[in-house]
Amino acid sequence: MIKNKPAFVDCYGDLADRFNDKLASTVPGLEVFYDKPANEDELIKRLQGRKNVMVYMGYMSSKVLNSCPDLKTISYLSTGLATHGDLKESAKLGIRFEGVKGYGDRAVAEHTIALAFAAIKRITEMDRTVRSGNWKLIKTEELQGKTFGVIGLGGIGLETAKIANSLGMRTLCWSRSSSKMDLPVEAVSLDQVLKQSDILSLHLPLNSETEGFINHELLSKTKPGLILINTARAEIIDQQSLLSALSSGHIGHCALDVFHQEPLAKDNDLLLMENITVSPHSAWLTTQAIDRLILAGLNLLNKHIADTQND
Repeated sequence: MIKNKPAFVDCYGDLADRFNDKLASTVPGLEVFYDKPANEDELIKRLQGRKNVMVYMGYMSSKVLNSCPDLKTISYLSTGLATHGDLKESAKLGIRFEGVKGYGDRAVAEHTIALAFAAIKRITEMDRTVRSGNWKLIKTEELQGKTFGVIGLGGIGLETAKIANSLGMRTLCWSRSSSKMDLPVEAVSLDQVLKQSDILSLHLPLNSETEGFINHELLSKTKPGLILINTARAEIIDQQSLLSALSSGHIGHCALDVFHQEPLAKDNDLLLMENITVSPHSAWLTTQAIDRLILAGLNLLNKHIADTQND
């Protein structure tokens, strides 16, 4: 390995299927590892002597960061960096830990709306019923005319709100940011979005202020029979409050793409609930989003290399 040679340290799975030499050539001298590091020590070995790297899924722990004294920048192929590394330690060490944004906005928004359809049309219940040999007609509702609430107005939340609005739903939005935005939908207070929504979709980032944000107190303000969708981060919802609201029926249906522990264990309490639809943290995973993610990551890596050229 040539010292300070940039590297993509863990190009595997669906990304490896889309990555190629032409893309790699956009970053001069880029070394690409087409597999997942076997363990933390293997990740450290791949990072050794490098100044600028691109990372897909490797967790940048305090041990990893402190074991790589040459490291200056990390181009991370994700948003929500708090779940992918020790941000306090990287700041302390002066390592720029930066992710890419926007690549999955449309993908996650479409998945969110798909979960809304699955919940209100009771698709998973129908599927289970028919597969069990029971031909039972199941009555459902229509999305048109329902009130769709969005909590969090980043790129995904805004894209979700636009699609919901286009489907004929009254769409309400609340954001923690006080900045004024030119919105195509109604911006309301948190209490209003909680009390008026038939379907509530969460799009908050995970941080110290949002962890456990959706708790018993806030859920008690929502309509009985609420459809709750989370394609953001599991930790935004207090799990015990969620289980309680599902058990009582106050939440009529919950659709989740994210979980406190992943992969989701077979004996997880959530899977004992009939009024739940789950997907395996795949909302962002479309061919188009992968291509956008790779390009954005390579562009960020090139920027980092230019910024640290004289370091």
